[in-house]
Amino acid sequence: TSHNQLHPLPLPDRYPLTPDPQPALRVGKMDVCQHFLETEDQEPPGPDKHVTLFRLEVCVDQLALPRSSTDHWSCVNVCPFLFFYQMKVKVLSRNPDDYVRETKLDIQRVPRNYDPALHPFEVSREYTRALNATKLERVFAKPFLASLDGHRDGVNCMAKHTRNLSTLLSGSCDGEVKLWNLTKHECVRTLQAHEGFVRGMVVRYCGASFFTVGDDKTIKQWKMEAPGYGEEEEPLNTILGKTVFTGLDHHQKDAVFATCGQQVDIWDEQRSSPIRSFTWGVDSFSSVRFNPVETELLASCASDRSIVLYDMRESAPLKKVIMTMRSNTLCWNPMEAYYFTCSNEDYNLYTYDMRYLDRPVTVHMDHVSAVLDVDYSPTGKEFVSASFDKTIRIFPKDSGHSREVYHTKRMQHVICIKWSSDNKYILSGSDEMNIRLWKANAAEKLGVLAPRERQAANYNQKLKEKFQHHPQIRRIAHHRHLPKNIYHQTKELRVMKEARRRKERNVRKHSKPGSVPVVSEKEKHVVTVVK
Repeated sequence: TSHNQLHPLPLPDRYPLTPDPQPALRVGKMDVCQHFLETEDQEPPGPDKHVTLFRLEVCVDQLALPRSSTDHWSCVNVCPFLFFYQMKVKVLSRNPDDYVRETKLDIQRVPRNYDPALHPFEVSREYTRALNATKLERVFAKPFLASLDGHRDGVNCMAKHTRNLSTLLSGSCDGEVKLWNLTKHECVRTLQAHEGFVRGMVVRYCGASFFTVGDDKTIKQWKMEAPGYGEEEEPLNTILGKTVFTGLDHHQKDAVFATCGQQVDIWDEQRSSPIRSFTWGVDSFSSVRFNPVETELLASCASDRSIVLYDMRESAPLKKVIMTMRSNTLCWNPMEAYYFTCSNEDYNLYTYDMRYLDRPVTVHMDHVSAVLDVDYSPTGKEFVSASFDKTIRIFPKDSGHSREVYHTKRMQHVICIKWSSDNKYILSGSDEMNIRLWKANAAEKLGVLAPRERQAANYNQKLKEKFQHHPQIRRIAHHRHLPKNIYHQTKELRVMKEARRRKERNVRKHSKPGSVPVVSEKEKHVVTVVK
């Protein structure tokens, strides 16, 4: 209504304000009333102009309303909270002409959202593209790149150059050390470093030299550059130890390195005796690694099934966790200072938080034989493992199962593994004297990509992530062809594990309640933590 002035409304005697026997909220018609609303420039309607009003009656048990001085009921006084002046009402309006066919021969009318950002077939089209992208990924998954042959015995250890992506160092079981140019796939230098196995090697943080340890109880430092014409291949420094060294690692910033054997020793490069030694009632250690973030911390794997943590600033080890089986090697996460992953003899890998060693953060299962080596990617999101079962597996750091498995017919037991510093390649050394170069992402296209190629690859990757849980796409993306013996061993391990679980369930069912507690998979493999 356009009326802007409200006049008092007389209340006739035939509308007494009496309580309703059944209080309710109802809407009814009033009789024609001659005095209702008028504007300043308009007279009230006459008796021949009938106007029907709607009122909303609120019936309560007691209704006492004050009267105005003019003996008229004011509408505001009667219902101050029920006011219909400029009220907005939303209604559903359905016009049959919009959706009903005129004849049965007409096509059905379909409601459309004409927003150009939306499309009625968007999801179905994206699903088809995701399915095709997943299939093409499996078609183009060719991870093997090259084989570097030249060693005359099994490859026992490898080291990445700290400054140069294309340089790799490898040591074999006959004491020979080779430097490789990965770009040209060729050996650029060979030197006879030790008598017997080369047990460990590491490149100095500046990249100017590297260290090796071997079965001949010596630590040798070598120049990274090849000797000049007529010069003999001689080490820069040689340290003779009392026992055989089994592992080696260098500090990230200082001229300090660590070795392990019958004990863990901290060495200064300028001294011929260790500046600190750590022992904790252990026969021998197999691996030692510096933390790349908290550079004063280091960890080692011992022969008594324990993993020991040290601080170089302390005189004694910090703490150790004893597991049910022995760990072979470990690797720190380069992006998260507290986390490290160890490779174990029980076919699993375990990621620990060094602050809470009573249970691992994640148990990584898929291998069917002992895991011999592990290395993290530079991003810290994934790691690669080498196993005695002749396979290489890539695990996301927070996943219990691998996302990728690499194998070849000729590759034997994989002894050592490295992830390149540019996050693109994986290098493996194995028993049959070969070093193999693999792609970290099996279906990735190498070389320079055109802008449209890169855009299409990114789009397909997002589509695969969006539809990754759809059954068809998940089945194709997760399927891997395995050698027959590994496939059957996996099935056998699954049956054995289910049998153990079933037996434990039956024992618990027929025992006193609470006498056979439920032990989680993470807690099963930890014996104790000693501080």
